[in-house]
Amino acid sequence: MTSETITADVAGTWKLGDLTVNRVGFGAMRLTGSAAFHHGTPSDRERSIAVLRKAVELGVNHIDTAAFYFSTLRSANELINSALSPYGDDLVIVAKVGPFRDYSGEWGTPARPHDLRGHVQENLRQLGRDHLDVVNLRRMGQDSIAEHFEALAELREEGLIRHLGISGVEPRHLAEAQAIAPVVCVQNRFGLDSHNPATDEVLRLCGEQGIAFVPFFAVAGDAGSTGATTHHDDEVHAIARAHEASPAQVRIAWTLHQGPHVLAIPGTGNPGHLTENVAAGALRLTDEELATLNALHQNAG
Repeated sequence: MTSETITADVAGTWKLGDLTVNRVGFGAMRLTGSAAFHHGTPSDRERSIAVLRKAVELGVNHIDTAAFYFSTLRSANELINSALSPYGDDLVIVAKVGPFRDYSGEWGTPARPHDLRGHVQENLRQLGRDHLDVVNLRRMGQDSIAEHFEALAELREEGLIRHLGISGVEPRHLAEAQAIAPVVCVQNRFGLDSHNPATDEVLRLCGEQGIAFVPFFAVAGDAGSTGATTHHDDEVHAIARAHEASPAQVRIAWTLHQGPHVLAIPGTGNPGHLTENVAAGALRLTDEELATLNALHQNAG
């Protein structure tokens, strides 16, 4: 498939609360280098800035980021601020809180409810904004998210946050959060090779209620934060060849085919990969291809 002329609106739009976004967005974690959470080689700053500007040129208006997305010498939020400020009116920047890293980059104790104000304010400082469009609470293994979500709901009432989401949750956590404040999106790990019945149920519930479902590591697979997986099943390769596409594009397309409420946020620091990721929104899988890929997902560990 030809990628150069395809823009992010090709897959349609969805709403995060009252904010309309194209279904193909951008995840900022990979902007900081090959070792996004480690002391690896930092990314080329100018190339990362160019990727962000190219993303917006291609119609991306949904960027996912976090203050803890940093590596040696690079901060995703700082790169976003440098590349895109002053921000366009239609650009939606989604941050997340819950995990915590100290200045040396080491992971610390997950945020407690009273820590979240400072974490939100740190995102605001780094991004150069006076409010955040959406903040996701990443559940860090706790049984209940009520206290943490209540803390974010207070910040929403104060105007520091416009909308709230949750991440890494089961159906019961969605209900728990909704009893406190509206939830506009759910971010869970989800992909061809990542099958979790609880997440499948969250995906279904979100569709029924008009809530955006935003998978992470949909392209990375088992590679996680280190980058896109290099392992693809033979069926994925065959479908990619049939469409003259890459396996990564097939994975993104399959994700988008899970429902009109599903948003993709593939991340990259490579301009060429960015163009391919956006173009994946134009890939239309046949019913037979979808059945094949759905079976792979159901059989995944």
